[in-house]
Amino acid sequence: MANEGMVRKDTKSAAVILAAGMGVRMKSDLPKVLHPLLGEPMIRFVIRALEQAGASNILAVLGHGAAQVEEALKGRIKPVYQEKQLGTGHALRMALPELMAYRESGIEECLVVYGDTPLLTGETLTCLRNTRRETGAAAAVLTALFDKPEGYGRIIKEGDRVVAIVEEKDADAAQQKVNEINVGAYAFDIDWLAKALEEIRPVNAQGEYYLTDVIAWLSGQGQAVVSWQTHDAEEALGINDRLQLAKAQDLLRHRILEGHMREGVTVEEPAATIIGPFVEIGRDSFIETGCQIFGQTVIGKSCVIGPRSRITDCRIGDESTINQTTAMECEIGNRCDVGPYTYLRPGCVLGDGAKAGTFVEMKKAIIAPGAKVPHLSYMGDCFVGERVNVGAGTITCNYDGKDKHQTIIGADAFIGSNSNLVAPVTVGEGAYTAAGSTITEDVPAEALGIARGRQKNIIGWKRAKHSANA
Repeated sequence: MANEGMVRKDTKSAAVILAAGMGVRMKSDLPKVLHPLLGEPMIRFVIRALEQAGASNILAVLGHGAAQVEEALKGRIKPVYQEKQLGTGHALRMALPELMAYRESGIEECLVVYGDTPLLTGETLTCLRNTRRETGAAAAVLTALFDKPEGYGRIIKEGDRVVAIVEEKDADAAQQKVNEINVGAYAFDIDWLAKALEEIRPVNAQGEYYLTDVIAWLSGQGQAVVSWQTHDAEEALGINDRLQLAKAQDLLRHRILEGHMREGVTVEEPAATIIGPFVEIGRDSFIETGCQIFGQTVIGKSCVIGPRSRITDCRIGDESTINQTTAMECEIGNRCDVGPYTYLRPGCVLGDGAKAGTFVEMKKAIIAPGAKVPHLSYMGDCFVGERVNVGAGTITCNYDGKDKHQTIIGADAFIGSNSNLVAPVTVGEGAYTAAGSTITEDVPAEALGIARGRQKNIIGWKRAKHSANA
């Protein structure tokens, strides 16, 4: 056949994600591919699988909610647009000019997937791509075996060759009995894909251009179309409604938790724990019940996280304890003690051995090594030096109604309970503030700052009061 022969192993791949659909059954104003799974838009899982499979140029065909999708994926994909939803074949045709530009630069191959198939893995897409390369076929189709294939396109074969994919609504009685289904992922030779997209026509029950018709056209031209069958039929699950979204999240959650546990992380109660796909956790760390860990969080070795902590986009060193804490976009050093009931807002940095204790809130706070903010305090826009102790009830008054200002506390200072530090203000190294003080001026190093009304005791006040009321 004209396209037989081995494809070079170093051939680069482009990729197209079809993500233009409205997702009517989701009953949502949010584009379907942006609905979150484990804290990430579902399309991020698809992008990750393509990147793991070696796709170097990823296009996304956008339609409904294009601006929202483009904003969410800025820098990760190159968008193309399908203004009228005329079917999957038409959507891929919208990407053809970009694909041909890639072809001119030497990229011969294109992976095509749907944006609502987050269970696909990079390993599976790699196997699909390699199957096409090793056979020299014009296309390779990802398939799965289903006992009950209702709702899926059927794979029609002659021997080992795929000759057609028939959508269920267009299938005859014999074709509906076929239990090998189309997962919706393909690897194409770009030249042959371009020729096929120019030839397919909307001759089906929906009056749409089907991507699956490309397969029949290629076969009709004498080109080889092969298949690779995934051993995990769950990868075929697409997301069309909230029930399928929940099922996919549960499957992904178990997959991710199993991966961490196999690498030496203890998860106390997997059924009550959520860990996102991009989280890294060091060995011998212990994840207690009810934790939710998202984003690009990195947790070191031998940490204890939880119970019921929610951590997003944080870096946590080794041997730290994070107890019943909400933290986002923070850096927490080694051997830190955080919580319970602590709120760490973006921009916080805790040095090695630092403490942020019970009912403490921090925002853009730099807490140097060994410093302690044990309880009932707010520390915003501040620097707290090494070995400082901040008494209970202390707040930095960082906002004057218009601008934010910084508080600086020098090393070895002692901040008395219920101190109000009115920024901008500096408490020098080794200085003290007396309990109950409102500090509005700088306190020099090793000085004591006192700013409170003088106490006056009225002797016999209670007896005089009772006599007056008699």
